[in-house]
Amino acid sequence: MQIEELETQLKNGNLGSLYLLYGEEIFLLESSLKKIKSLFGKTIKGINYILIDENNVSELISDIETPSFGYEKKLIIVRNSGLFKKEGKRKNAELAKTKEKINNYIKENMDIIKSAVVLVFVEEDVQKQDLLTTIEKNGIVCKFDYQKPPQIEKRIKAICNGYKVNISSNTIRYFIECCGTNMQDLINEIRKLIEYAGENGTIKQEDIDKLSIKKIESVIFDLTDNLGKKDIASALEVLHNLIYEKEPLAKILVTLYNHFKKLYITKMALRENKELTTSLNLKPNQMFLTTKYKVQSKYFKENELRSILQDLCDLDYNFKSGKIDLQVGMETILCRYCS
Repeated sequence: MQIEELETQLKNGNLGSLYLLYGEEIFLLESSLKKIKSLFGKTIKGINYILIDENNVSELISDIETPSFGYEKKLIIVRNSGLFKKEGKRKNAELAKTKEKINNYIKENMDIIKSAVVLVFVEEDVQKQDLLTTIEKNGIVCKFDYQKPPQIEKRIKAICNGYKVNISSNTIRYFIECCGTNMQDLINEIRKLIEYAGENGTIKQEDIDKLSIKKIESVIFDLTDNLGKKDIASALEVLHNLIYEKEPLAKILVTLYNHFKKLYITKMALRENKELTTSLNLKPNQMFLTTKYKVQSKYFKENELRSILQDLCDLDYNFKSGKIDLQVGMETILCRYCS
């Protein structure tokens, strides 16, 4: 089931009996879990509300069969249980036995589950296996992937409309470029912008520049733009702002290296007519970056990018050897390529 479909079902008050929620987009996952709890109603821990993890997962079946004493149903949340991981070479015999037992129980006792409990499995990741297939056949499985920019744009627009604040599609796209695709981060940032704009106000790009906390990857794009334009003052200003905001110097160095590596890969992919998204190994929520990499790669020749990458590698080695200060080294590299 898609995230939007699950959200619609829950919004309409349709509560199922068996769920498996998993994936990277924690904010949306936890929002759906919160809605399930709300639809379930009043909970009393230990009576009609049971929390299970890898330490007590073997008790799941007995918890399902134990009456909820005065309540019609029981809400059982099984979080990071280990049930959906494939056993490695050192197979955990006890866990494998528990997994098989729970799988068979769900297959054979869905009538009991539907009448007595709302059972929700919450996992970071799942592997294809019998238990997953059983839940797919008898319940609802929803993977919470990071949202793609068009999906995020729709959500941000809906939030702004709810507070009667205007924001254009172009501004939302700029907002995503600056602040990333993690919904929790975006919600935090858009709330500030909504408060700043006020009812019937309009969020503008300059508001994002003034108020939002930009992802370091977005800031590195700004730094590289200045570097490509040979604007050393602006490039150093971006670097110094990162340092002022207490970004670790080592993290800045690694991010710079990874960024120029992607520019180098872009340059080669375009020359050889290769698919850029595949060459850069971009996730679905990162496709909007292809245009930015294409534009920035035009600032540099291939041999320049190779030299920058080598200089950054040398700087890392010399810093770790105690031969140079990391900030001085990065400033030197920036100045060299702006000269």
